[in-house]
Amino acid sequence: MCAHHDNFVHLHVHSHYSLLDGMSQVEGLVKKAKEFGMAALALTDHGAMYGAIDFYKACKAADIKPIIGCEVYVANRTRFDRDATIDNKRYHLTILTRNNVGYKNLMKLVSKANLEGFYYKPRVDKELLKMHGDGLIILSGCPGSEFIHYVREKYFDKAKELLECYCDAAGREHVFVEIMNHPEAPGMEWYQALLPDIVRIAKEANLPLVATWDSHYLCTDDAPAHDTLLKINTGGSGMSMEGNWSFIDQKTACESFKEYPEAIENTKKVADLVDLEIELSPWRFPNYPIPEGSNYDDELRKEVLLGVPKKGMEYEGVVKDRIEFELDIIKQKGFSSYFLVEADLVNAATRMGIYTNTRGSAAGSLVSFLTGITNIDPLKYKLPFERFLNPLRPGIPDIDLDIADDRRDDLITYAREKYGQHAVAQIGTFGTMAARGAVRDVARAMGFPYALGDRVSKMIPMGSQGFPMTLKHALETEMELKEMYDNDSQVREIIDMAKKIEGNVRHISVHAAGVLISPTPDITDFTPIQFDPKGEGKIITQYDMYSGGRDGVVNLPKFDFLGLRNLNFIAETVDRVKKIRNIDVDMESIPLDDPKVFEMLSRGETMGVFQMAGSGMTKYIKDLRPTKIEDLMAMVALYRPGPMEVIPEYIERKRNPDLVNYPDPRLKDDLEASYGLLVYQDDVLITSIRLAGYSWLDADKFRKAMGKKIPAEMEEQKEKFYKGCKEYGGLDKSKIDELWKKIEPFAAYGFNKAHAASYGQLAYRTAYLKANYPAEYMTACMTAESGDIETVSEYINEAKKMGFVILPPDINESFSDFTVVVEGEEITKKIRFGLNNVKNFGTEIGKAIIAERKIGGKFKSIEDFLKRVLHKNLNKKSLEALVMCGAMDTFGERGHLMGNVEDMLTFNKALAEDSNKGSVSLFDGMDDAPSARLIMKDYPAAPTKLALSWEKELLGLYVSGHPLDIYRDRLEKVNSSIKRLKTDLNTGSTVMIAGIVEDVREIYTKKGNEKMAFMRVKDLDDSLECVVFPKTFIDVRRFCQLEMLVVIKGKMSDRNGEPSMIVNEIKELK
Repeated sequence: MCAHHDNFVHLHVHSHYSLLDGMSQVEGLVKKAKEFGMAALALTDHGAMYGAIDFYKACKAADIKPIIGCEVYVANRTRFDRDATIDNKRYHLTILTRNNVGYKNLMKLVSKANLEGFYYKPRVDKELLKMHGDGLIILSGCPGSEFIHYVREKYFDKAKELLECYCDAAGREHVFVEIMNHPEAPGMEWYQALLPDIVRIAKEANLPLVATWDSHYLCTDDAPAHDTLLKINTGGSGMSMEGNWSFIDQKTACESFKEYPEAIENTKKVADLVDLEIELSPWRFPNYPIPEGSNYDDELRKEVLLGVPKKGMEYEGVVKDRIEFELDIIKQKGFSSYFLVEADLVNAATRMGIYTNTRGSAAGSLVSFLTGITNIDPLKYKLPFERFLNPLRPGIPDIDLDIADDRRDDLITYAREKYGQHAVAQIGTFGTMAARGAVRDVARAMGFPYALGDRVSKMIPMGSQGFPMTLKHALETEMELKEMYDNDSQVREIIDMAKKIEGNVRHISVHAAGVLISPTPDITDFTPIQFDPKGEGKIITQYDMYSGGRDGVVNLPKFDFLGLRNLNFIAETVDRVKKIRNIDVDMESIPLDDPKVFEMLSRGETMGVFQMAGSGMTKYIKDLRPTKIEDLMAMVALYRPGPMEVIPEYIERKRNPDLVNYPDPRLKDDLEASYGLLVYQDDVLITSIRLAGYSWLDADKFRKAMGKKIPAEMEEQKEKFYKGCKEYGGLDKSKIDELWKKIEPFAAYGFNKAHAASYGQLAYRTAYLKANYPAEYMTACMTAESGDIETVSEYINEAKKMGFVILPPDINESFSDFTVVVEGEEITKKIRFGLNNVKNFGTEIGKAIIAERKIGGKFKSIEDFLKRVLHKNLNKKSLEALVMCGAMDTFGERGHLMGNVEDMLTFNKALAEDSNKGSVSLFDGMDDAPSARLIMKDYPAAPTKLALSWEKELLGLYVSGHPLDIYRDRLEKVNSSIKRLKTDLNTGSTVMIAGIVEDVREIYTKKGNEKMAFMRVKDLDDSLECVVFPKTFIDVRRFCQLEMLVVIKGKMSDRNGEPSMIVNEIKELK
């Protein structure tokens, strides 16, 4: 045994960032290393640096030297070769960073391996090693390395040449021959036999040995869990790693390598070579171009002052004071360039015709408003700047930009063009093994039936925002789950294994909003990058936003571009209004007091209005009868997940001003717009400042404590608040109790006022377009949602209630998307389905039909259509789709046309072949030529029920009629429409509905394993979820069938915040 066993340093370690080939979480690794008294530790995950920053921070906090590395994949030839018969083989190589130069070079190596060398795995090659070898330490690798391959094949000269190649790349003093020792592992005998040759070659090459232990999990009893991970990774292939691949201590290492004590000593020598200090604290903003001799503070001031007259303001009084106050703080914090970049991005989007909306606390900034970052005047709505940015608040202020989701990539392209093609990347984010998913994955990997894993996972409650559910918590709170765990050995086995892998990283994907812009031309100076695994060509960072404390990635602040479909609605509507009416709608200058808007909302016509749709919100909006935009802002803040209990009182006070009172006279100015009620998170903060003497920093801590929902912290804040209100505010305990009672609901969730103002304004804008340009708005919404049949159906129902007639697709009238029918100069109340909305009908054939119609006019007959549309995608599938959905009704009855499809295609293909050959047929010009005329056979008409079912299949809903049409009069007399029941929800009341069964989902109950069902039933206007419990299900199961017409009696319920019905009785509608 070696004399100084405490010299052993782990240099080959995998964490859970090796993505389903590593069990150890970074925190656990560092903690274990500390327990063992290790002075240094390396991290070498497979092909990526995902965990590097977490690892670096954890090591520094534990006073352990971090050695950042990677076990890279080496291409068999070059990184550009992709011959499946040769290049499917690759090797492993262990690389460690020696210093900051090496750290940057490793980021570039890993990035290029992903962007240039990816073939099954990200691969480097000898050229990349030589280009980026400076500052690196190279270990020759594990049994899967190229070096070991040569030794095993007795290519000793090649093995030495390879080591010389590594010496050329990193310097001889930074190359070590890596040895492992796993005699306990079955199948490793061949490697053990090579050890003498490895030692001899190292000696001949004059290179030192270094001992490593390929660690994939912390403790030996984690081995089964790691094997389960491997099975999840490989789809249950049975792959496993027998032997000990845990995180061993120094004593075990010395015993394992007792024949090679110098290899143990050299692990410390490797660690001593490392001198790495990553600068994590300073933020590096993009290199925004400014005139020579100027500075960012002066340039921001210029932009702000230019914006003053543009917004109809004057630089004096309150405006001047607020501008100077904000600019001073921005300058103090060093954020001027950040604001200039944000303003440039938003203004570029505007120039490109991209609609944006900046949400969150940024709307509380006048500087943001004047530079175009936001479109909310904070002075008008009394939005505090300090909630967004104050001198005492750490971190970068959030500027969250919503952008039309079909134009997000255009803005990213602009950023690349401005700052450099290689300077921009989207942020990567990690998906972890959450409780439910872990149970499903484990059950599948361990060979248990899918139904068992599915059943157990469904017994685990969903977590809440910011508070994910854990298996431990689920077992503590769900008695049925605990009972099953205690009494069923299979369930216990699944959950115990799932608990071991819960929280481990499963995959990387692209963050929904985050974008990084480097101040240098290459973002890999700050973070390794790769392609999004989904294969969409998006470049993403390997570090997530938590590496920068949620504000960004390492030194780079994140810029949030979040796709929002409602902005598509606006963009498409404005475009349609221009085309149809030749009116330019400027959304920045629309009146904010249009009576039509508030009248429409008061009628409950909220479908398509941002944040206002949904039966619960619609009910409150109708009760409220809004008359000003502030009402919409308040409803955005108060409705779920806000303090909903305040809504009825808000409505009462709006209707009756005599009810308005204030918690304290000092709050009158702040709460006047909300009738004296605490509505926004800001109201709570202002209360703590005005009445308890808090600073903005204290108020911010108060806000964060409420958000964390930790009882001990809340109790501490409560004591501080009470003390402040008494000593500073001069309030007695009863008054403070009253105040605290109003504040407590905000512990669940509260919108900040600027965010609510931003969303309230967007709600108003969508409502304005719907109220003033209903045809254009509704067709724009339908088009934007065309991939979601259920949502399109809701829009169609809304359009019908607004007096529109919905027409099926028509070969002579339809364009690609939903369109309003224009007859002459009249905009009718008719909306026509587009060809893109037909299932099984490709976009290319649709474009070809529209293009041909534009050139040659409308099709006169089916024969004319078949002669003129000779596109390759006019096949049986597409032609049947046109007939079945009703697009060909102008040429004949659907059943008749369906019967002739084969002959129609034969006719069309013969003409297409002649056209492609460019030949002249002998029969050309002759009336009786075989291809000159289409002979149609007689076929019976399709029954109405069949024709309607075709429509439902191809369009997702009934258009030309409805199976309930014959019952329409009876249903209207009963006055029990689903829409009315949902809007005027009376929980517990017994009601009856009639409709068609749209969806049925049968499940087994958690307790008792009995069958029950969830059904979705739709009438002529809306749909409702109906819950059929086991006892009832036995009696009514025959009626729980798709497309069945039923009458249901039951009790209204509020299930998970949405109206539903608990079924008592079902009968067939006759």
